[in-house]
Amino acid sequence: MSKCEAVRVTIETSQLLTDLTTLITSRRTSMFVDKTRSVSPNIIEQLCALATWAPNHKKTWPWRFASFAEQARATLGEMMVADMVDAEFGDETKRAKTATKYLRTPATLVVGCAPHPNDTLDQENRDAVAAGIQNLLLGATALGLASFWSTPALTRPPKVLELCGFEPDDRLVGIIYLGWADGTCPVPERPPVDVRHITDA
Repeated sequence: MSKCEAVRVTIETSQLLTDLTTLITSRRTSMFVDKTRSVSPNIIEQLCALATWAPNHKKTWPWRFASFAEQARATLGEMMVADMVDAEFGDETKRAKTATKYLRTPATLVVGCAPHPNDTLDQENRDAVAAGIQNLLLGATALGLASFWSTPALTRPPKVLELCGFEPDDRLVGIIYLGWADGTCPVPERPPVDVRHITDA
């Protein structure tokens, strides 16, 4: 590689890092969305494809996705409430909130994780899905979508898993609310990074 080529690569790499840093630090947890504007299935698929590029030890491909829009969002709420009743989870107030909460954004994406008989790989599967969700959220930010990663009421709700087309032993990792951004969020505080550089041990 010539000196000119080396300089060019360094500049490009620095710009890529700058762009990535801007994207990462611009991401917000937000439901300030335009409720009248839908998110196309094609965009949802692109975002889910980004998720599958997260690191995945042993290539187990554990990601599971189910996208809900329009009336299907209400059905998702109904099924989650039915599972909560069966599991005797939550009070009436929590169940009533769950029944309508998935209507808050035009698109609601359920992200699940396949199990693994090996305990270590089972944990790594969830790690891979969580890392994938971050990819998805960054992609959403780049497109101008607001996003909100929510923890589901139950991680293995049978009726919801069936509705999503997932396997009975899959588990839910997140419910992602998506919509075109309509408003801004304040910049959140982050603690200073604490890195211990060890060179002699």
